[in-house]
Amino acid sequence: MRCFDPRVRLPRFFTSLFKGAVWRLDGNERMVYLTFDDGPIPEITPWVLELLEKEDIKATFFCVGENVQKYPEVYNQILKGGHSVGNHTFNHWQGVKNNNQDFFRNIEKACELIDSDLFRPPHGWLKIAQYKFLKNKFRIIMWDLISCDYDRRIRPEKVLKNVTDFVRPGSIITFHDSIKAKNNLMKALPLSIKWMKEQGYGFKAIQYKQRIK
Repeated sequence: MRCFDPRVRLPRFFTSLFKGAVWRLDGNERMVYLTFDDGPIPEITPWVLELLEKEDIKATFFCVGENVQKYPEVYNQILKGGHSVGNHTFNHWQGVKNNNQDFFRNIEKACELIDSDLFRPPHGWLKIAQYKFLKNKFRIIMWDLISCDYDRRIRPEKVLKNVTDFVRPGSIITFHDSIKAKNNLMKALPLSIKWMKEQGYGFKAIQYKQRIK
């Protein structure tokens, strides 16, 4: 039996709190959905985009508004590459650490730069009241598998193993185009893609719509 790491796949009692959120997509197709959080930044996002282009893969980038504001040229690279984008707040705020109105304003500030109906809360943490409000404005995208590439205590081999042990058809897989994750990401992502292709997986971006104001 495989060891279960709750950081990689969240327990059902947690996902049941946000039943209307998207944790996994169609499991009848042998497809996976690569997602990247916390960018865009020039130190790593262009490298990710180059790799995805080489591998003919479309992915979804949950962008921090502050980074989009600082690096609009990198954000435009994502869009020009035909990838999907989503809102990850303006300042990478956790909902549970902020009052509701401040949190909502931070998300709306990011909306001025990221025109998407997709939203992913940083770290996946939301108050129930925040979730109930936001689900009427956004399609809330969580994950089925988190690579833990951001964890500097683990090696790239462990990040790869997280993917190979837990991926399944329809998995929404979370990586991070961030400085913290750079070393693990640059070593584990190409190997993860290679392994999944060898297992017969295809790759899709999560479709998004421009948000109705």
